[in-house]
Amino acid sequence: MYATCWRILRALPATSAYKFGDLVAELARSKNGKSIARLRRNLQRVKPEFSKSELEALVKKSMRSYLRYWVDTFRFPDWSKEQILNSVKTINEKYFYESLAAGKGLIVALPHAGNWDHAGAFFCAQGIKLTTVVEHLKPERLFRRFLAHREAMGMEALDLNLRVTATLAERLRSGTLVALVSDRDLSKSGIKVNFFDGIAKMPSGPAALALQTGAALVTAYVSYTETGICIEFEAPIPVPVSGSREDKIATMTQLCADSFARNISRYPEDWHMLQRIWIDGDFVERD
Repeated sequence: MYATCWRILRALPATSAYKFGDLVAELARSKNGKSIARLRRNLQRVKPEFSKSELEALVKKSMRSYLRYWVDTFRFPDWSKEQILNSVKTINEKYFYESLAAGKGLIVALPHAGNWDHAGAFFCAQGIKLTTVVEHLKPERLFRRFLAHREAMGMEALDLNLRVTATLAERLRSGTLVALVSDRDLSKSGIKVNFFDGIAKMPSGPAALALQTGAALVTAYVSYTETGICIEFEAPIPVPVSGSREDKIATMTQLCADSFARNISRYPEDWHMLQRIWIDGDFVERD
């Protein structure tokens, strides 16, 4: 299915391809499968004040945003460098460039929002070395396809199933940008954080790498615009002056979660979280 979409959506005119994405988004929403139900519950946590009709309108916009990501992905091989660079707006980019210029590497932590691949390609197109981590999908052929997709953008993509911490630390010490999608980790190593009205778990990796290497840790949020994406950075996460290593990691991870929450509240339609993230039960849906 993915291979077919990759081929067909590249061949269609842009307008037709994105209209097709909207149709698929609406069809998926109308079927109300497990992923859509999960998205609805997640968004209800973000916007508990919304009425049922307002929430459903948000789910519709969110699914369109999600399918826009996939259409972008399938069409990306035909994008020119100029299209990549000219379709991105940045806010507070000084936090990014100043931190990277310090020479200690830079960790950018961001949630599953907008088109984070487009954001990575934007910096690669500027000649910035970027390393990221990718989930090992099944079947293997699909994983290799997505690996090649990110490598074609100029990224070094490491398999999450392998021991990547040492490699990431090495890249940071050489001044490389490391970008990590960091808003969900239900494994034993995940750090509990206060997130909106409940308890979620997020990865310790960004904070741990910052402590280990001295690299700055900056959060970013990617939202869609009419013609592309907007990347908004926040000030580097401060390193606590006291406490154990575990305490420092927990504090810094909570600050990342707070940053994610602020921006998800502003652009909830672009947060593509169709999986479980909270560990304290589900929000009770209104009648």
